[in-house]
Amino acid sequence: MVRDAALEAVFKPVRPPTTFEETVERLGTAIRLGLLAPGSRLPAERDLAEELRISRSTLRQALTTLVQSGHLVSVRGRTGGTFVAERPPLAEGSLPAEDGLSATAAGVLEYRLAIELGAVVLAAERAPSEQLDRLDEMVARMSEAADFDAYRRADIRFHIGIAEAAGSPRLVKAMTDVQGQMSRLIALIPHPEQVLARSNAQHKRLVGYLRRNNVPGSVRLMRAHVEGTEHILVGLLPGA
Repeated sequence: MVRDAALEAVFKPVRPPTTFEETVERLGTAIRLGLLAPGSRLPAERDLAEELRISRSTLRQALTTLVQSGHLVSVRGRTGGTFVAERPPLAEGSLPAEDGLSATAAGVLEYRLAIELGAVVLAAERAPSEQLDRLDEMVARMSEAADFDAYRRADIRFHIGIAEAAGSPRLVKAMTDVQGQMSRLIALIPHPEQVLARSNAQHKRLVGYLRRNNVPGSVRLMRAHVEGTEHILVGLLPGA
Protein backbone atom coordinates (compact mmCIF):
# COMPACT_ATOMS: atom_id res chain seq x y z
CA MET A 1 0.00 0.00 0.00
CA VAL A 2 1.57 3.28 -1.15
CA ARG A 3 1.20 5.94 1.53
CA ASP A 4 1.24 9.72 1.48
CA ALA A 5 1.54 11.92 4.58
CA ALA A 6 -2.18 11.73 5.37
CA LEU A 7 -2.21 7.95 5.25
CA GLU A 8 0.97 7.75 7.31
CA ALA A 9 -0.88 9.61 10.06
CA VAL A 10 -3.52 6.88 10.11
CA PHE A 11 -0.89 4.29 11.02
CA LYS A 12 1.13 6.25 13.58
CA PRO A 13 1.29 4.79 17.13
CA VAL A 14 -1.90 4.94 19.18
CA ARG A 15 -1.70 6.32 22.71
CA PRO A 16 -3.34 4.83 25.81
CA PRO A 17 -5.69 4.76 27.68
CA THR A 18 -8.22 4.68 24.80
CA THR A 19 -6.21 2.53 22.37
CA PHE A 20 -9.20 0.46 21.25
CA GLU A 21 -11.49 3.42 20.69
CA GLU A 22 -8.80 5.53 19.02
CA THR A 23 -7.96 2.67 16.65
CA VAL A 24 -11.63 2.48 15.65
CA GLU A 25 -11.62 6.25 15.15
CA ARG A 26 -8.44 6.23 13.07
CA LEU A 27 -9.54 3.48 10.72
CA GLY A 28 -13.18 4.57 10.54
CA THR A 29 -12.19 8.15 9.73
CA ALA A 30 -9.69 7.00 7.11
CA ILE A 31 -12.40 4.92 5.45
CA ARG A 32 -14.90 7.78 5.52
CA LEU A 33 -12.39 10.21 4.03
CA GLY A 34 -11.31 7.77 1.35
CA LEU A 35 -7.73 7.48 2.62
CA LEU A 36 -8.42 3.76 2.81
CA ALA A 37 -10.16 3.13 -0.47
CA PRO A 38 -13.04 0.65 -0.89
CA GLY A 39 -11.63 -2.80 -1.58
CA SER A 40 -8.15 -1.96 -0.29
CA ARG A 41 -6.44 -4.46 1.97
CA LEU A 42 -5.17 -3.54 5.43
CA PRO A 43 -1.65 -4.58 6.46
CA ALA A 44 -1.30 -7.99 8.10
CA GLU A 45 -2.50 -8.08 11.70
CA ARG A 46 0.97 -8.52 13.17
CA ASP A 47 2.42 -5.66 11.09
CA LEU A 48 -0.49 -3.34 11.80
CA ALA A 49 -0.33 -3.99 15.55
CA GLU A 50 3.38 -3.19 15.51
CA GLU A 51 2.82 0.03 13.56
CA LEU A 52 0.09 1.21 15.91
CA ARG A 53 2.05 -0.09 18.94
CA ILE A 54 -0.98 -1.83 20.37
CA SER A 55 -1.57 -5.43 21.34
CA ARG A 56 -2.90 -7.83 18.73
CA SER A 57 -5.91 -8.53 20.96
CA THR A 58 -6.80 -4.81 21.03
CA LEU A 59 -6.36 -4.60 17.27
CA ARG A 60 -8.59 -7.65 16.75
CA GLN A 61 -11.31 -6.04 18.86
CA ALA A 62 -11.10 -2.82 16.82
CA LEU A 63 -11.16 -4.70 13.52
CA THR A 64 -14.09 -6.83 14.70
CA THR A 65 -15.96 -3.65 15.61
CA LEU A 66 -15.43 -2.22 12.13
CA VAL A 67 -16.44 -5.53 10.52
CA GLN A 68 -19.62 -5.57 12.60
CA SER A 69 -20.36 -1.97 11.60
CA GLY A 70 -19.88 -2.82 7.91
CA HIS A 71 -16.76 -0.71 7.35
CA LEU A 72 -14.43 -3.70 6.91
CA VAL A 73 -14.75 -7.21 5.50
CA SER A 74 -12.76 -10.18 6.77
CA VAL A 75 -11.89 -12.80 4.14
CA ARG A 76 -10.42 -16.18 5.10
CA GLY A 77 -8.04 -18.33 3.13
CA ARG A 78 -4.64 -17.96 1.50
CA THR A 79 -5.70 -14.84 -0.38
CA GLY A 80 -7.69 -13.54 2.54
CA GLY A 81 -7.19 -10.68 4.94
CA THR A 82 -9.05 -7.61 6.12
CA PHE A 83 -10.41 -5.34 3.39
CA VAL A 84 -12.28 -2.06 3.29
CA ALA A 85 -15.89 -2.75 2.32
CA GLU A 86 -16.82 -1.86 -1.24
CA ARG A 87 -19.70 0.26 0.04
CA PRO A 88 -18.94 1.13 3.66
CA PRO A 89 -21.84 2.62 5.63
CA LEU A 90 -21.87 6.36 6.22
CA ALA A 91 -19.21 6.88 3.57
CA GLU A 92 -21.45 9.15 1.53
CA GLY A 93 -23.50 12.12 2.59
CA SER A 94 -23.42 13.99 5.86
CA LEU A 95 -25.67 15.19 8.60
CA PRO A 96 -28.30 17.74 7.53
CA ALA A 97 -26.69 21.16 7.60
CA GLU A 98 -29.78 22.80 9.01
CA ASP A 99 -29.63 20.62 12.10
CA GLY A 100 -26.06 21.69 12.80
CA LEU A 101 -25.33 18.40 14.58
CA SER A 102 -21.98 17.94 12.89
CA ALA A 103 -20.85 21.38 14.02
CA THR A 104 -22.17 21.04 17.57
CA ALA A 105 -21.18 17.44 18.33
CA ALA A 106 -17.93 18.61 19.94
CA GLY A 107 -19.90 21.00 22.14
CA VAL A 108 -22.22 18.23 23.28
CA LEU A 109 -19.22 16.05 24.14
CA GLU A 110 -17.56 18.86 26.11
CA TYR A 111 -20.81 19.49 27.98
CA ARG A 112 -21.06 15.79 28.74
CA LEU A 113 -17.47 15.64 30.01
CA ALA A 114 -18.07 18.51 32.45
CA ILE A 115 -21.30 17.01 33.79
CA GLU A 116 -20.02 13.43 34.04
CA LEU A 117 -16.79 14.39 35.82
CA GLY A 118 -18.56 16.67 38.27
CA ALA A 119 -21.13 14.00 39.06
CA VAL A 120 -18.57 11.24 39.53
CA VAL A 121 -16.47 13.34 41.93
CA LEU A 122 -19.45 13.93 44.21
CA ALA A 123 -20.71 10.36 43.85
CA ALA A 124 -17.31 9.01 44.91
CA GLU A 125 -17.42 11.22 47.97
CA ARG A 126 -20.97 10.70 49.12
CA ALA A 127 -22.89 7.95 47.28
CA PRO A 128 -24.90 5.71 49.63
CA SER A 129 -24.53 1.97 49.08
CA GLU A 130 -28.15 1.47 48.01
CA GLN A 131 -27.69 3.85 45.09
CA LEU A 132 -24.51 2.06 44.07
CA ASP A 133 -26.49 -1.19 44.20
CA ARG A 134 -28.86 0.32 41.63
CA LEU A 135 -25.89 1.15 39.42
CA ASP A 136 -24.85 -2.50 39.62
CA GLU A 137 -28.37 -3.46 38.54
CA MET A 138 -28.02 -1.24 35.46
CA VAL A 139 -24.67 -2.87 34.64
CA ALA A 140 -26.36 -6.27 34.80
CA ARG A 141 -29.21 -5.09 32.55
CA MET A 142 -26.73 -3.84 29.96
CA SER A 143 -24.87 -7.14 30.10
CA GLU A 144 -28.11 -9.06 29.51
CA ALA A 145 -29.67 -6.66 26.99
CA ALA A 146 -31.11 -8.42 23.96
CA ASP A 147 -30.81 -5.39 21.68
CA PHE A 148 -29.32 -1.92 21.58
CA ASP A 149 -32.51 -0.15 22.65
CA ALA A 150 -32.57 -2.15 25.89
CA TYR A 151 -28.87 -1.51 26.39
CA ARG A 152 -29.21 2.21 25.83
CA ARG A 153 -32.14 2.55 28.23
CA ALA A 154 -30.07 0.95 31.00
CA ASP A 155 -27.04 3.04 29.97
CA ILE A 156 -29.02 6.27 30.34
CA ARG A 157 -30.32 5.16 33.73
CA PHE A 158 -26.77 4.30 34.81
CA HIS A 159 -25.41 7.75 34.06
CA ILE A 160 -28.41 9.53 35.55
CA GLY A 161 -27.95 7.22 38.54
CA ILE A 162 -24.44 8.60 39.05
CA ALA A 163 -25.88 12.11 39.25
CA GLU A 164 -28.52 10.86 41.70
CA ALA A 165 -25.76 9.26 43.77
CA ALA A 166 -24.01 12.65 43.81
CA GLY A 167 -27.02 14.02 45.70
CA SER A 168 -27.48 17.02 43.40
CA PRO A 169 -30.90 17.63 41.77
CA ARG A 170 -29.30 20.16 39.40
CA LEU A 171 -26.77 17.57 38.25
CA VAL A 172 -29.60 15.08 37.70
CA LYS A 173 -31.36 17.62 35.47
CA ALA A 174 -28.15 18.41 33.58
CA MET A 175 -27.29 14.72 33.18
CA THR A 176 -30.76 13.98 31.83
CA ASP A 177 -30.36 16.80 29.34
CA VAL A 178 -26.93 15.74 28.13
CA GLN A 179 -27.95 12.08 27.84
CA GLY A 180 -30.81 13.17 25.59
CA GLN A 181 -28.37 15.05 23.38
CA MET A 182 -25.98 12.11 23.33
CA SER A 183 -28.79 9.75 22.31
CA ARG A 184 -29.37 11.87 19.23
CA LEU A 185 -25.73 11.46 18.21
CA ILE A 186 -25.44 7.79 19.15
CA ALA A 187 -28.54 6.95 17.09
CA LEU A 188 -26.61 7.94 13.94
CA ILE A 189 -23.89 5.29 14.22
CA PRO A 190 -23.76 1.47 14.28
CA HIS A 191 -23.57 -0.23 17.68
CA PRO A 192 -21.05 -3.10 17.45
CA GLU A 193 -21.08 -5.60 20.31
CA GLN A 194 -17.38 -5.03 21.03
CA VAL A 195 -18.00 -1.34 21.76
CA LEU A 196 -20.95 -2.03 24.06
CA ALA A 197 -19.11 -4.77 25.96
CA ARG A 198 -16.05 -2.58 26.56
CA SER A 199 -18.20 0.34 27.62
CA ASN A 200 -20.11 -1.77 30.12
CA ALA A 201 -16.87 -3.23 31.51
CA GLN A 202 -15.90 0.35 32.32
CA HIS A 203 -19.28 0.88 33.99
CA LYS A 204 -18.62 -2.10 36.24
CA ARG A 205 -15.13 -0.91 37.16
CA LEU A 206 -16.47 2.56 37.88
CA VAL A 207 -18.95 1.28 40.45
CA GLY A 208 -16.04 -0.45 42.18
CA TYR A 209 -14.14 2.84 42.39
CA LEU A 210 -17.22 4.62 43.74
CA ARG A 211 -17.66 1.99 46.46
CA ARG A 212 -14.07 2.59 47.58
CA ASN A 213 -14.55 6.38 47.54
CA ASN A 214 -11.70 6.54 45.04
CA VAL A 215 -12.13 10.02 43.55
CA PRO A 216 -8.94 10.10 41.37
CA GLY A 217 -9.60 6.62 39.98
CA SER A 218 -13.25 7.43 39.30
CA VAL A 219 -12.33 10.63 37.47
CA ARG A 220 -9.64 8.96 35.35
CA LEU A 221 -11.96 6.13 34.37
CA MET A 222 -14.90 8.40 33.59
CA ARG A 223 -12.70 10.64 31.47
CA ALA A 224 -11.44 7.61 29.53
CA HIS A 225 -15.05 6.42 29.19
CA VAL A 226 -16.26 9.73 27.76
CA GLU A 227 -13.22 10.14 25.51
CA GLY A 228 -13.70 6.58 24.28
CA THR A 229 -17.23 7.45 23.18
CA GLU A 230 -15.84 10.51 21.42
CA HIS A 231 -13.33 8.39 19.49
CA ILE A 232 -16.08 5.98 18.40
CA LEU A 233 -18.33 8.84 17.28
CA VAL A 234 -15.57 10.54 15.33
CA GLY A 235 -14.71 7.28 13.62
CA LEU A 236 -18.24 6.25 12.66
CA LEU A 237 -20.31 9.46 12.53
CA PRO A 238 -20.82 10.95 9.05
CA GLY A 239 -19.44 14.45 8.69
CA ALA A 240 -17.69 14.29 12.07
